[in-house]
Amino acid sequence: MPTSSSNQPRRTLLLTGASRGIGHATVKRFSAAGWRVITCSRHPFPENCPWEAGPEDHIQVDLADAKSTDDAIAEIKRRLPERTLDALVNNAAISPKAPGGKRLGSIETTRDVWTHVFQVNFFAPIMLARGLMEELKAAKGSVVNVTSIAGSRVHPFAGAAYATSKAALASLTREMATDFGPLGIRVNAIAPGEIDTSILSPGTEKIVEQQIPLHRLGTPDEVAKIIYVLCTDTASYVHGAEIHINGGQHV
Repeated sequence: MPTSSSNQPRRTLLLTGASRGIGHATVKRFSAAGWRVITCSRHPFPENCPWEAGPEDHIQVDLADAKSTDDAIAEIKRRLPERTLDALVNNAAISPKAPGGKRLGSIETTRDVWTHVFQVNFFAPIMLARGLMEELKAAKGSVVNVTSIAGSRVHPFAGAAYATSKAALASLTREMATDFGPLGIRVNAIAPGEIDTSILSPGTEKIVEQQIPLHRLGTPDEVAKIIYVLCTDTASYVHGAEIHINGGQHV
């Protein structure tokens, strides 16, 4: 079994949506701590990325397609010779916009868009967790679902399909905690607010000024640090929780 510099067995993280923002910061945070990180995204591994372990630990998968997701699960199992997985972080998500980048409300959202969003944001996380349940059980591992502040309130930029899929994922987290807990698998969620990434919408500065007590955006690294804690022994009795990371925006 591969070991870290501390002679402890090297732990493994599976992360979806790793190519930018919170996902990219999470890769860096876990890698710096000596973890092996297997990444999943719908894009191939970028050739200009300096991360040496990337190409052999990256899996291209379309989480909107159930068969592609099943195929990825089989490939992940093949890449885990010890049959253990210490952490699964379900970070991948999509948030379609109306023309001009406007919010897609519940009236304007087509059935195809509803289905597409829920397949990626809601169904893929439970498919991955169920598909890799034995590997997580063997490691007494941890699952972290990335929800959103938009799952608990109407957001000026997040569309109806995105918001309701995140609300459903928060509820799923509680259900999973009940079902996976007896197997020794902890399941939690984090709910980020306004985080400084490339996908921020114009007008976010007004939210920062008027709704966030800390009066600033969060950083991807601030989110990644909480994800990391939830996957380590520091959070060994944290289970079924949804952690708000939003500078007080929810109060």
